[in-house]
Amino acid sequence: MSVNYKKLGDYIQPIDIRNSDLQVSHLLGLSIEKCFIESIANTIGTDFRPYKIVKKGQFAYGPVTSRNGDKITIALLKEVDVCIISSSYSVFEITDTSKLLPEYLMLWFSRSEFDRYARYKSHGSVREIFDWEEMCRVELPVPAIEKQQKIVDAYNTITKRIQIKQKINENLEKTAQCLFEKYVVSNTEFGIVLAFIRVFFEKVALPLETVMIPLYASELFGNKSYMSVLGIFSAANYAGYALGAPFGNLIYDIFGSYNISFIVFASLMLFVTVAMQFVVKASRKDRTLI
Repeated sequence: MSVNYKKLGDYIQPIDIRNSDLQVSHLLGLSIEKCFIESIANTIGTDFRPYKIVKKGQFAYGPVTSRNGDKITIALLKEVDVCIISSSYSVFEITDTSKLLPEYLMLWFSRSEFDRYARYKSHGSVREIFDWEEMCRVELPVPAIEKQQKIVDAYNTITKRIQIKQKINENLEKTAQCLFEKYVVSNTEFGIVLAFIRVFFEKVALPLETVMIPLYASELFGNKSYMSVLGIFSAANYAGYALGAPFGNLIYDIFGSYNISFIVFASLMLFVTVAMQFVVKASRKDRTLI
């Protein structure tokens, strides 16, 4: 066993509660994207009494791994309080959540390394199965519960940022398309060049910003304070989004054009970019002196 790694079997136990009294009717399935999904199966005439009950905070996984390609079907129920799933799935829960957080364990299951491990440890000639014994033999680091919570919070922060960025990208994509059609359809050479330049810099700048904020937080404050500082950086970034749109709209209401707001935003971006270079150099110098 690796240093500081623990056997998962010391923290989990199997659950096998059947829907014998038909009290639960919400049927869900599991996706290879490691989440519960609404079932699309034809359930007319189906007897749901053999189906297994899953409660919020419990896990379910498909032991048969040969049918899912490179991913293991496993998920943590978070969306609803209770549901039923097919009896072919295995259900389990953490015995003591003060020692191991379900969300932290789900992050471990979400790693591609776990998928490769589970496929390697699957056995069977006709169907490869990752059985309960093999699940209990999984090794993983189990830090203090406070550290687990920080890891989960940091992951959730980044995930929410990605979701916000995706929505922003969708809106900007529509805006870019409108600009493209407006200028290209007009058949002016300047319009064509402007549309292409705009789309190019949009695609380059948005992913770069998503990456640069975590990098700056790590570079300026180090890994020890990274998680707490990243939250402050992200909050400041969100505040910029919240204030930027009303400001741009106010400029448009006053002057009837976005040109001034574009100039202001571009100037601020240039100033911040240059200022951050000096801040990074100064922080490196201070660490060298220490």
